[in-house]
Amino acid sequence: MNAIAVVLVAAAVIGFALVSRPAAAGLVTMPMVFVALGAAAAAPGWVTLEVEPEALALLGEVTLGMILFGDAVRIDTRVLRRELGMPARLLGIGLPLSVALGTLIVVGVLPGMGVAEAALIAVILAPTDAALGQAVVTDEAVPQRVRQGLNVESGLNDGLVLPAVLVLIAVVTGEETTAGSWMGLLGRQLGLGVLIGIGVGVGGGWLIRRGLAAGRVEGIYAQLGTLAVAVLAFGSAHLVGANGFIAAFGAGLAFGAISDQEAAHLDEYTEDTGRLLAIVAFFVFGNVFVLSTVEVLSWRIVLCALLLLTVGRLLPVAISLIGFDAARPTVLFVGWFGPRGLASILFGLLLLEREVPAAQEFFAVIAVTVVASVVLHGMTAAWGARRYGDWFAAQKARHAAMPEAVPVTAHRIRWHRNAHRAGTDRGQR
Repeated sequence: MNAIAVVLVAAAVIGFALVSRPAAAGLVTMPMVFVALGAAAAAPGWVTLEVEPEALALLGEVTLGMILFGDAVRIDTRVLRRELGMPARLLGIGLPLSVALGTLIVVGVLPGMGVAEAALIAVILAPTDAALGQAVVTDEAVPQRVRQGLNVESGLNDGLVLPAVLVLIAVVTGEETTAGSWMGLLGRQLGLGVLIGIGVGVGGGWLIRRGLAAGRVEGIYAQLGTLAVAVLAFGSAHLVGANGFIAAFGAGLAFGAISDQEAAHLDEYTEDTGRLLAIVAFFVFGNVFVLSTVEVLSWRIVLCALLLLTVGRLLPVAISLIGFDAARPTVLFVGWFGPRGLASILFGLLLLEREVPAAQEFFAVIAVTVVASVVLHGMTAAWGARRYGDWFAAQKARHAAMPEAVPVTAHRIRWHRNAHRAGTDRGQR
């Protein structure tokens, strides 16, 4: 970034921080602010980031690695196994259906797009980002089971689509594409990535926990050490040709399991670092992609983006919740609030240094879908949560046995710690 960009982003962070609490209940969200700021700075030529694709890809890789680690740390696998319910349906049925239907939508609306390219777009845009509609997963008027379902889905789906992203990138860019090379790629990148991640996560979590118990480690260094665990897993995987994202995710799961009740507190600095990198990523996205997308915009691209956000999400969610006995407003609420955001941006950044067929149209679909989601989901999150919460309260008074009303154990939400801290005192930094 140049000096003007640094000043703009820093000033905007301060400004948004000063109004962040009222903004959370209104129509403005952090992604909206920084995507708009990036585009606004590029329009008059004040800030035009001429960053090498390798540098943008590095930003995407590091940011996604931090976020995957943080998402995994927050997951209590022992509790989750007992309460899979809605998230299992959304991930096990809804996610594959979203990819399949998304591929059909892209092929049908953009006839020049090949099946492999369409599938890659669908996979990149399949992960949801609950942080874009923060009010939906933080408003206590929304039943806890629904909030957790959306939160867990958002935390896991970017890690789950990674294998498909890796294989489809290889296919689309003409890398090793034989069946044997795919198996080798998956074995090396995924299998070895899992082993490295679990090893680093277990080792790092055990050492930090033992150090804290013995009084040898101060709080801030425990948090810095946790950040280093994520970086070590990510970097070690790259050194040996494994996948750093899988390693970071595996390290987060292992670290959370080993660190137990301390994990959420130890991860706070790592999560804050990921938040700051996410702000930069949204600014870069607005500055680099939005205006260039306007130049190639067409009705087909807009239609494709809108269909991916609506039909491509609502229908798979409705099918996945068959048999769950959820009411129609619940199905619509869960179906609509599947924002596409940071993971899609970061997966897109990873492709900048590769030659993608029909690259302009390819990136335009991703950019328009994310921008539309940032605006539409951001503006409707607080309003939708209130309306749905009012409906649920009225229905619960008449039908106490609603499946949405079943209590579950709350998992901490990405970039939101108030609920976590209300329940327990984790100690001081």
